Amino acid sequence: MQYRIDKKSGEKLSALGLGCMRFPRTLGVIDMRKTEELIMRAIEGGINYFDTAWFYPGSEETLGAILEKNKARERINITTKLPLVFLKNAADFDKVFDKQLARLRTGHIDYYLMHAMSDMTQWNELKSWGLLEWLAGKKKSGQIRRIGFSFHGRKEDFFNIVDDYDWELCMIQYNYYDENYQAGAAGLKKAAEKMPVVVMEPLLGGKLASGLPKEAVELFQTANTTANATANAAATPAGWALNWLWNQTEVTQVLSGMSDLKQLEENLALADAARPGMLSDDDHAVYKGALEIITSSYKVRCTGCDYCMPCPKGVNIPGCFASYNTSFSMGYTLGMKLFVHSTGGTAERPGSPGRCINCGKCEPLCPQSIPIMAELEKVRRRMEPLWFRFLMYCAALFLRRGKRGSKEPGSVEPPTVR
Repeated sequence: MQYRIDKKSGEKLSALGLGCMRFPRTLGVIDMRKTEELIMRAIEGGINYFDTAWFYPGSEETLGAILEKNKARERINITTKLPLVFLKNAADFDKVFDKQLARLRTGHIDYYLMHAMSDMTQWNELKSWGLLEWLAGKKKSGQIRRIGFSFHGRKEDFFNIVDDYDWELCMIQYNYYDENYQAGAAGLKKAAEKMPVVVMEPLLGGKLASGLPKEAVELFQTANTTANATANAAATPAGWALNWLWNQTEVTQVLSGMSDLKQLEENLALADAARPGMLSDDDHAVYKGALEIITSSYKVRCTGCDYCMPCPKGVNIPGCFASYNTSFSMGYTLGMKLFVHSTGGTAERPGSPGRCINCGKCEPLCPQSIPIMAELEKVRRRMEPLWFRFLMYCAALFLRRGKRGSKEPGSVEPPTVR
């Protein structure tokens, strides 16, 4: 296993982390035997970072039970997260955290993240509840070792959040398809100056592993047989995607939601061989060719340069176009998911195309001469149908005003390990 340095603590983190959202399941229930095999093989293979969360059903309980049974807790770092969208007030901090300690059967969390941070409004509200004081108390007691955040939002909000607190880790969505999405490459470089950066969604929910156009798969297969593409020799499309990340010095760790031993073994082998700067010019040419194939169905030729930003009304113009294009190239469902994340669909001031007032300030700044106002209207019609606007309105009420059901989110019966 290759290890990279947590520049805040000096500790070594495995280049590959195990995401615990997709544990093996049988008839919808976590398969404890298979999951135990997966976790223990990951530890034996050198993985020392396990990422779970409050509302990954059964994940915290399962991880805690297996680590306790195998006396493996001190061999790894556990990351879990404070579920921001479910908090009603400051009293929920301890309520949630104490339950997480019980689920994980541990006395401390190694990396405690603010889950799915989206904008400064959300962060400032949490601070007004006394979150910083609460976190300081948990660090002093030793119950939390390091504090970080995971991010789904706009690039400018990411920059502001990074600068607003002495974070000790951040997690961003990043891959060769999403190089300019959300925090993007610019956010990665900025954050890496201050803290370790963990990359989630390295395979775009599996799309870069098994959802590529046939021509892109053939391009990778052909490249595997050439003498020049040495770094990726014999790699699957998934391997190409992971190596693109490990090639970058700013990436501390790639987090993969492996759900079977075959995936784990492939990724362990890749992580062992991967090194920063390993890709050749020929390798980069292959990625460029694959992207050209993937983006051939794009409707808006936006490069994500951000010259049109900031919009006076807060519209995330590049994010709108990126998700719109994805809805054609990789499927409507994934495009809609990216649209909600990149525009802050449930935020108090979302960056959706419906906020455009046709002021025209953006268009003269676009190097691609895109008719931005007309294209945003197309995005609005496709990505903001009436049913979607209604759902976002209801979600905003649910999340911002504390209207929640009686059932506790993420609660499941504790598992038994035999």
